[in-house]
Amino acid sequence: MAVAEKWKPQSSRPEHRDRERSAHRLLVAACALFALASLALVPLDLRLGWDELVYASRFGPYAPDQAPGVPFSAPRTRGVPVLLAPVASWSDSVVLLRIWLTALSTAALFLGFRPWLRAVPRLPEVAGVAAALYGSLWFALFYANAAMPNHYTAMGAVGAVGLFLHRRPEPRTYAGIAAGLLLATLMRPNDGAAVAAPLLAAAALVPLWRSRGRALAVLGGLGAGLLPWVIEAYVRFGGVRERLGDASEVQGGLRFTDSALHQLTAIDGPLLCRPCAGDGVRPPALGWWVLLAVFVPVGLWSVRRARRTAAGGWLALAVGVCAALPYVVVVPYTAPRFLLPTHALLAVPAGLGVLAAVRWARGARVPVLAGGALVALLVGHLAAQLTLVSSNSRIQSAAREDWERVARVVHREGVRAPCLLDGNTSVIPLAYVAGCEPAPRARERREDDERRPSVLVLRRHAVPGWARDWHAVRVPDTYSPGWRVLVPPTP
Repeated sequence: MAVAEKWKPQSSRPEHRDRERSAHRLLVAACALFALASLALVPLDLRLGWDELVYASRFGPYAPDQAPGVPFSAPRTRGVPVLLAPVASWSDSVVLLRIWLTALSTAALFLGFRPWLRAVPRLPEVAGVAAALYGSLWFALFYANAAMPNHYTAMGAVGAVGLFLHRRPEPRTYAGIAAGLLLATLMRPNDGAAVAAPLLAAAALVPLWRSRGRALAVLGGLGAGLLPWVIEAYVRFGGVRERLGDASEVQGGLRFTDSALHQLTAIDGPLLCRPCAGDGVRPPALGWWVLLAVFVPVGLWSVRRARRTAAGGWLALAVGVCAALPYVVVVPYTAPRFLLPTHALLAVPAGLGVLAAVRWARGARVPVLAGGALVALLVGHLAAQLTLVSSNSRIQSAAREDWERVARVVHREGVRAPCLLDGNTSVIPLAYVAGCEPAPRARERREDDERRPSVLVLRRHAVPGWARDWHAVRVPDTYSPGWRVLVPPTP
């Protein structure tokens, strides 16, 4: 078979419908395996993480007892609480919440990649293959049952791009584009803007997609997603500029930086790399980047003679790169989940590459050998990803139990609500579990707030001068060593 397969005329309509139905079943299977793998590898009773506690505590069942609500800082948006509301508004069951989120994330995976059944002419199978590639990533599986925004941002982005590529958009197509941008922006406004910018440029400059309807759909979705954020900016922070300034401070000061190397080291964890100095990477974890480096160019090259298909692959690549730029250029720390929208979009041209490799393997002199090599490559990738999600789940389960161990010592030392908890790390989750109010950071403290904390929790940190006479107790049997609880001397 020739290296570049010649594209044949469109098959007859019944055959095309049969192929699309088969591709649809492949997509459903990929989504089902995504859900099953997540349920098998990520415990449903995993304690809510730091960010999850912030989002869930908006609702009464998760509100801390006898303590003020967990602070909702400037970078956060109201998108995740909207996802949680159907369960968190009436139940405090973590298991039930995670089951709901697993179902929700699986539905999002299906809806995000479904438009690609028709976005790429003659290759509807790319939808299922791309969904399987994205869904095999350990951090996509880990966050499948998590109250976090990034997966939904990714699915909004990939769905909007897929609908944007449809050859003859209908009103419902435009509505879908707007809905995808709305979801992405409601979850993370900066991601929504990063996705919308290249789509607007394509709608204005590329003859293949030049369309007022496409541009209005993108603008409408972006505007609708930004509106709640803008309203809250004026209500709580004094304006958009003020909220952006506060958000920058919370994130350590947004500035031009080079986080590209950190994206490589964070690919195997931890969940948050802040700071990233000294973080290494296990070579097997780099397999995904290697797969992208191989299959994305192969996919784009294999469809170079099919104008619309090639253009769609290049647009997915361009939008994916734009979605990654803020986290590589201006955010001084990183986390694997930040690039989920980029991975979802790059999975499309990578999926084209996998399909091309399958065609070439079938036409090879020894098809069994060529196919076996391809299968071995993909199975190796899957084995590495499943190992990573399992190990990171165990680490998080043990690390989050430390909060309960610290809280038990806090209570044993006689600290009860109402109380003010301060420390050098994990102040918000520690305060939540202990039933205390988290002490505000220095830059957030009001000038008239001269309160001293009721309890100080430190991990591998020197005791401040004002607390040197406090009674210190080590927390035993912790996963992460070095926890100490300090309480003021009794009068």
